[in-house]
Amino acid sequence: METEIQILQPNNIEELNELISVFEKVFEMGSFERPGQAHLQNLLNKENFFAVIAKTENKIIAGLTFYVLDQYYSVKPLAYIYDLAVLQEYQRKGVGKKLINFTNEHCRQKGFEEVFVQADKGDQYAIDFYRSTKPTEEEQVVHFYYSSVNENDTDRR
Repeated sequence: METEIQILQPNNIEELNELISVFEKVFEMGSFERPGQAHLQNLLNKENFFAVIAKTENKIIAGLTFYVLDQYYSVKPLAYIYDLAVLQEYQRKGVGKKLINFTNEHCRQKGFEEVFVQADKGDQYAIDFYRSTKPTEEEQVVHFYYSSVNENDTDRR
C-alpha cells in the first residue's frame, strides 16, 4: 500500500472537507454540524493551522491537524496536534505513525521547540498508539474546559 503524506495548501478546500469526513467517521460524530466553506477556507489560509493528510490511491484515508503556538518562553514555536484519525480499514498499518513522523520532521526542519498531543485518560487505544510513536516525554495532565458559547448559540458557520 503506497501512502502519500502531504500538508494541505490554501487551495485544498475539497481535501480539507474529505479530512473532516474522516474525522466524523472515525470519531463517530453523528450530530456534527460542519462549519461553512468560508470558515474552512479562512482556516486553511491561516499560518498557524496545518492539516496533514495521508492518501492511498487518491483517497484520503487519514490525517491530522495541528496548531502553531508562539510562546514567550522561547522564540521557537510549539506545535499542538489537535486531531488525528485513520479510517478503520487502514488502522494498524503504520499510517498514523507516518503522519506523526512526517509532522515531527516538518516541525524539526522549521525550528519548532516541540510537538505535543493530548490523549484522554479513558482512551487506552490512543494512549497506546502515542506511546508506540516513541515520544521524548510523557506527562500526566488534567485539562479544564470553560465554554464560551451560550446555550442558545447555534451559529457555527
